[in-house]
Amino acid sequence: MTGEKSQAAETLSATVTRLEMTQPPSVHPPPPMGEPLAVMRCRSMPLHYYRYLYDRVGRKWHWTAALQLSDAELEARLKDEKTDIRVLYLDGAPAGYFEICRPGPHETVLVHFGLMEHAIGRGLARWFLGEAIRAGWETGPLKMSVETCTLDHPAALGLYQKMGFEPVRRRQDSVRKLSPAARKEALYR
Repeated sequence: MTGEKSQAAETLSATVTRLEMTQPPSVHPPPPMGEPLAVMRCRSMPLHYYRYLYDRVGRKWHWTAALQLSDAELEARLKDEKTDIRVLYLDGAPAGYFEICRPGPHETVLVHFGLMEHAIGRGLARWFLGEAIRAGWETGPLKMSVETCTLDHPAALGLYQKMGFEPVRRRQDSVRKLSPAARKEALYR
């Protein structure tokens, strides 16, 4: 993004809450009845597909950071063995994804989690978050963490808490909105 585009972009304020879980839950929510669902781990994700997922899940919630990464930066992140991305499919079509990072042997970070707009309101979020939590604990860390902010879905903080995460810290931050032109440029490079 050029300096001119950056300066013209609107900035949004947000309260960011960091949450942690220090032991895996003993029970995971069952999948919703009657929905044809699959969660697949993607070990070699093309850059354009990652950007598509990120944009479709996060556009309404002002996710912009990953769209501003260069191809080289994003490729390094996706190829890093510490990164684990799993895509939710609903009736054969992408419906959401989660991204986990394991910065060390003792911690797992839920970097991104969300559903696409057509999947919201269908009773999938709790079950899908349970799948993300299960994946996060697969390597036996001492804790799992996630951050959410006041720009995310209004139910996000409550859902994380219902699933066993506890708030440990809050901070103020800001997000620079992408203009339609900057978003298009990021998605179609």
